[in-house]
Amino acid sequence: MSDNTQPIAVMSDVHGNLEALTSVLADIDARNVSRIINLGDMVGYGPEPDACVKLLRERGVESILGNHEHGLLEAQARGWFNPQARKALDRTRELLSDEALMYFRTLPRTCEAFGALFVHGCPPGLVSKYLYELDDAGFRETFGLYQNRLCFAGHTHELERISLLTGQERTKIARKVLGKGRITLNPAARHIINAGAVGQPRDGNNKAKYLLWEPGDGNAPDKIDVRYVAYDIAKTAAAIIEKGLPSVYADRLW
Repeated sequence: MSDNTQPIAVMSDVHGNLEALTSVLADIDARNVSRIINLGDMVGYGPEPDACVKLLRERGVESILGNHEHGLLEAQARGWFNPQARKALDRTRELLSDEALMYFRTLPRTCEAFGALFVHGCPPGLVSKYLYELDDAGFRETFGLYQNRLCFAGHTHELERISLLTGQERTKIARKVLGKGRITLNPAARHIINAGAVGQPRDGNNKAKYLLWEPGDGNAPDKIDVRYVAYDIAKTAAAIIEKGLPSVYADRLW
């Protein structure tokens, strides 16, 4: 990637949190990015699902299908949700326009950019599978199912890097929780980067999270800047209660 190339913003799990999304987009606007890719779950849990979908579309954000969008489209997919999450999904449907639902039907399960793969749950194309369900053997098998050197995923609401290191005799899986700041990816390894969550982080820090990605090339490695963005949590939490969503999703924001 040349010095003149702008980074790509990668976000996930907005979950109807308009305050967080607006703050993240303001931070992105100050970083001179070339494009924004959203890893799904625009809705669910949060009080402003329709406004979030409209804003993402107005901004030309490239989005893929999340499990909450999938659950709204297919009754069978709702079987993956626990009773509390299904209640939130039912209320989310009442807060969504038919136009938003039609838009969800156009969403792909994956996309690619600069040789990287983007998926909501688990590569190469699973919407509902969590990365934390995999042990080292599972990750080795997963890496064998696709060829991209780098994959971005969401769904867990936690920031993490999973790397496949290939030695002379065997492969090794290395996992690292990510925090705020910049990292440089080992160009000799393959990586899955979990982008955390904009709308409902579950990593012990209540700020909205997203990534700035500088794609590598033959001369430079991929670089990731993990961004933490403050927003009005109290306003979102109050709106969750006001809109009749389960109160646990307001409590989790704190």
